[in-house]
Amino acid sequence: MNNKAIAHEPARVICLGEILFDCLADDIGKSVAEVSNWTPYPGGAPANTACALVKLGTPSAFIGCVGKDKAGSELVELLQLIGVSTSGIQYNDRFPTRQVYVTRTVDGDRSFAGFGDKKPNEFADAYLDAKYLPPELFFEAEFLVIGTLELAYPQTRAAVFRALELAEEYHLKIILDVNWRPMFWLDEQEALPLIKQLWQYVDFLKLAAEEAEWLFDTRDAGAIAHRLNSVEGVLVSDGGARVSYCLSENEGTVNPIKLSAIDTTGAGDAFLAGFIHRLCHYGNQQLQDPKIAQNIVEYACAVGGLTTTNSGAIAAQPTAEEVEAFLDRSL
Repeated sequence: MNNKAIAHEPARVICLGEILFDCLADDIGKSVAEVSNWTPYPGGAPANTACALVKLGTPSAFIGCVGKDKAGSELVELLQLIGVSTSGIQYNDRFPTRQVYVTRTVDGDRSFAGFGDKKPNEFADAYLDAKYLPPELFFEAEFLVIGTLELAYPQTRAAVFRALELAEEYHLKIILDVNWRPMFWLDEQEALPLIKQLWQYVDFLKLAAEEAEWLFDTRDAGAIAHRLNSVEGVLVSDGGARVSYCLSENEGTVNPIKLSAIDTTGAGDAFLAGFIHRLCHYGNQQLQDPKIAQNIVEYACAVGGLTTTNSGAIAAQPTAEEVEAFLDRSL
């Protein structure tokens, strides 16, 4: 696949939020205090999704803020190498690019272990400036993907809501990946009312099972869709377990094909990218076909699953050819 060719196409999907380094523990199954070495991997949910989209063949753009440091430069260069549009990236000379420490179990599951000696708001991504968002990206795009982590920081929160205004002005569909991470918040009590402010904007909602229970007291995507009453689709994932979905009134479940996980970091982001990629292929109207709705979710599960078979949220992401080959073998 020629990523350089994709980089010059208008982005069909804008992903806004954090890009960072996940510092993964080299010592599997040990606590933070016991870990002797950490290996940095590029990550951040919106950046992961943007990269996975390009690898699948859907042009994407990333909007976020990094520090004027080596880590920030490396992350931006990676996006450019993959073919993600970086015209929406801002640089902050006061705060560094974010690093997150991640421990891993012997089963490949990860646990976020904090930011070292820094507070959650002492990183560049907390200071995205609304007035520098590039409207031209929104003019060309079809989807805006956001999470909830950046709502924790007043300046970036304002940028999120400005992006939502631009998305409405230019008729983009809004996709929300809740991606709840309490450690990003200085005050967890602020989170719920701010997240609920997003419901009025959202067209597609993606939640992990525990997020669905936290926000809606159910893991059933159809029940959530009916409660919100304004969304076109809801996806509830549960690691390698069954996915519940409701897409244009088509409700169902998909059991992902079992794979041996090495690292689950970024699997949900890749799952979301797989969903968006197929949605771009079929178009929203096709979601009314129950077979197509199920096909899209099965494809998303394959993208997410394959991402767990190697280390690193971005490095492990599959190409469209790899996904198709996997699905062909699994039939």
